[in-house]
Amino acid sequence: MASIAVCPGSFDPVTLGHLDIITRGAKVFDKVIVAVLNNRSKQPLFTVDERVQLLKEVTKDIENVEVDSFYGLLIDYVKEKEASAIIKGLRAVSDFEYEMQMASINRQLDKSVETFFMMTNNKYSYLSSSIVKEIAKYHAPVGDLVPEVVENALKEKYITIK
Repeated sequence: MASIAVCPGSFDPVTLGHLDIITRGAKVFDKVIVAVLNNRSKQPLFTVDERVQLLKEVTKDIENVEVDSFYGLLIDYVKEKEASAIIKGLRAVSDFEYEMQMASINRQLDKSVETFFMMTNNKYSYLSSSIVKEIAKYHAPVGDLVPEVVENALKEKYITIK
C-alpha cells in the first residue's frame, strides 16, 4: 500500500522553506499532497487558486507531489484523500508548541493518522510568508527567499496594490 501524506498550509506565498519541506517529504512518502487551506477568516494576499497555481509551478518537477486545496478540518481532508500522515515543518520551539497541539487534536479525532514533524533547514529557520510579504511590499528583493515565479507574482501583486 502506498504511503500518502498531506502537507497543509496557507502558502501565502510559498517560500523556499516550504519547498524544502515538500521536497524532503516527497523523498519519504510515496505521494505528498500539498494542500492549501482555504481559511475564510484570513485576508490572504493571493487567492487560493493563485496559491495552488504557484505551488503547482514550483513543484512540477517533483513527480510524487500533487497540489490541492481544502476547506474545513484538516483531519477530514486527510481521511478523504486516504492519507495516513500529515507533514509539518518546524522552524522554532514556538512552532512546535502550536503544532503539537494541532497534532494532538488530530490524533484525538483519528488515531490512524500520524503527524510527522520535519525541522526546517537552518538557512530557512527565520523565514515565513509574512516576512516575505512585508519585504516585497516595499519592493525589496525576495529572490533568496522564494522561487523566481513567486518573486514575480509578488512584484505583480504589489504593483497592482499601489
